[in-house]
Amino acid sequence: MNQLQTLSDALCDLLKQIEGTDIRLIIGGGFGIYLKAEHIRKLDAQTLIDPQFWPEARSTNDLDLFLRPELLVDSARLKALAQAISDLDYKPVPGAEKYQFIKPAGGGREAATLKIDILTGPRAAFSKSNVRVDDRRVRPRPSVGLHAHPVDEAPTLERNLLPVTVSGTPSSGKPWTGEVFLPHPFTFAMMKLFAFRDRLKDRDQEKAQYHALDVYSIVATTTEEEWKQALMLRDEFQQHPFVIEAAHIAHEYFARPEQMGLIRLQESRYYRDDFNLRDFSSVLLELFPLPTS
Repeated sequence: MNQLQTLSDALCDLLKQIEGTDIRLIIGGGFGIYLKAEHIRKLDAQTLIDPQFWPEARSTNDLDLFLRPELLVDSARLKALAQAISDLDYKPVPGAEKYQFIKPAGGGREAATLKIDILTGPRAAFSKSNVRVDDRRVRPRPSVGLHAHPVDEAPTLERNLLPVTVSGTPSSGKPWTGEVFLPHPFTFAMMKLFAFRDRLKDRDQEKAQYHALDVYSIVATTTEEEWKQALMLRDEFQQHPFVIEAAHIAHEYFARPEQMGLIRLQESRYYRDDFNLRDFSSVLLELFPLPTS
């Protein structure tokens, strides 16, 4: 949990720096899943899988920051975030300059290195704008020193966002509390299904195990109200090609015990024998049904 608190502190550092702007940070990845679980525990809300069958929060050193497409279209609004990343001594990752940044912890220990990934929604969101877009980058015009990696498998990125509070102690040394937003479980599950498939053929299966675990966590922490919203999103976007592809991934890898999604989930060091895999699979396949025609 120490690394998760380190990420909370780092996020609060960013939030403090951009206070007073209209930059709403959407947090994805493993840290976003951790924030969601903590939020639901505080609410004591009814979820699809009982909290006693949730995984332990997994360690991560990544902050996945999703930017609303409108911020990249009107890039002047991003200057405060670009300046904050620079002022907080994050350095660009070679080959991914302007959308991936790292900050080694004291002593340069790789395990404690903080990493920021700047992401945004699908490339299609920029079709009528003057930004430059390819499969790796969205490049705002004029440049403000930040790019974002487009995520085509998140067509519902801005739908039904969940505001949550994050607390930490930024570098100023004084406790800080700010607000961020989390993707809806429908969006989150889609992204993680694609991430799982992309990592399945890696020689080191740890990433695939993490992503399989994350899909389970997303389903497990979904509230009853979010489930209703998810079914509405499912019906609204049922013909979207990435939603259809997500359904094929779910059915190919998470429908039966002998499929690789459930195998990799059970290989995770966070897996426990009391996980409710039957309900998990049932819910996931209902959320992403195969097309009927």
